[in-house]
Amino acid sequence: MSATNNLADQVCHACHVQGDAAKAIQQLNSQCFCLSLPDGALKQAIKVELAAPEIFDLIEQRCPHLFSAQPVFVSSSQQRAMTAVIQAIESVVAMPAFRDKILSRAPAIAQHGKPAAKGVFFGYDFHLHDEKIGLIEVNTNAGGAMLNAVLARAQRACCAVMDDIVHDRSTVQALEQDIVAMFRHEWMLAQQSQANTSFAELRVIAIVDDAPTEQYLYPEFLLFQQLLQRAGIHMLIAAPQDLTWREGRLWQGDIKIDLVYNRLTDFYLEQANTNALRQAYLADAVVLTPHPQVHALFADKANLAIWTDPEQLQALGVSPEIQACLLENIPRTELVRPDQAERLWANRRHLFFKPNAGYGGRAAYRGDKLTKRVWDEILSADYIAQSIITPGQRISGSPELPEQMKFDIRQYTYDARVQWTAARVYQGQTTNFRTPGGGFAPVYTISDEDLADNPQKIGAILC
Repeated sequence: MSATNNLADQVCHACHVQGDAAKAIQQLNSQCFCLSLPDGALKQAIKVELAAPEIFDLIEQRCPHLFSAQPVFVSSSQQRAMTAVIQAIESVVAMPAFRDKILSRAPAIAQHGKPAAKGVFFGYDFHLHDEKIGLIEVNTNAGGAMLNAVLARAQRACCAVMDDIVHDRSTVQALEQDIVAMFRHEWMLAQQSQANTSFAELRVIAIVDDAPTEQYLYPEFLLFQQLLQRAGIHMLIAAPQDLTWREGRLWQGDIKIDLVYNRLTDFYLEQANTNALRQAYLADAVVLTPHPQVHALFADKANLAIWTDPEQLQALGVSPEIQACLLENIPRTELVRPDQAERLWANRRHLFFKPNAGYGGRAAYRGDKLTKRVWDEILSADYIAQSIITPGQRISGSPELPEQMKFDIRQYTYDARVQWTAARVYQGQTTNFRTPGGGFAPVYTISDEDLADNPQKIGAILC
């Protein structure tokens, strides 16, 4: 059996969620008021364990609703199904026919060479509704991984039955080591691609974003800086205009940069302030991760229209098993075209509209909230229309004052492998980190066997 067929079989078997398990998980998310982030635990984790009181103070001042005190529960079959969708997408993106199709219409910088870097911190975002999962989008510069590592450091089991569910210290340390190893692996891949026989050491990384100190997630940049510097790698935090291109290298001041951790939302480096970074990337003089090509292949939302179109999948030569997984677990998506305007407008209440190059929920609209003015703007821009799959529901607060929240699940991945699973709890149209009681939440996975065969355990959690 070929590796491709073996992957298809694995995906086929993993893509389904067991109904009884999904019902039990729904019960936990609607009735469990356990606190996994007790008062003072986050302060202890950041101020004492990480010796970073200034980061804790910054989080308190700038983003007080960054972390949820209550966990989100998923079943092992839901986790397997999400992993199977990720593997299915990665297998399609690896196909030469798909890559040729996407890159032939992508901006020129996305067609540059064959970048060796895989791209750090992909984020596959899912909604979970009853027995159904739905991939909403893929991000190639997903924020929050380091914040979730800190959250995991601060988690505490609220009762004995939760002891084997809550992430322990070794799990968190493994994630942090994995993050360091990931950056080193990106550096090694780039060196190998240039046929270097003696590998230079990765010495300097720059996190690059517009006005980084003003970013909402700036505390995460400081956490990355601390982690990498503990590992012996100098890490800078810079705006793109702080960089210069000279002597065949990328510099900040008098420091030569080896690798750029790219947090820009100018995905194709089109703005004038990215000129130095663009020149260095095109000259293969710096490792840029994630880079424009992986954005075009994974994160352009127009790709969702291919992954949910059986005719296009068939034409690309995608196996029936992979097709079934994608079609079952990604909400039907299509490009918004003027010749389909009447039909889409009539069906708008069942659709969510997003710009192809959008991020962070910006300029995204539920169809039932649309005005004619906004609809005209959508028709004149590049948008997708995605069938709505309701996000998961999490009851927050206390039994006396329950509050209904929404959540999505973010799977952080590197090279098709899930590194960490987190939830984002919120109210409103999209995730926003502005909701009291909301923010990043730990995800606790419970085996289907426990959910089906051990009702006492579920009852103990609910107590």
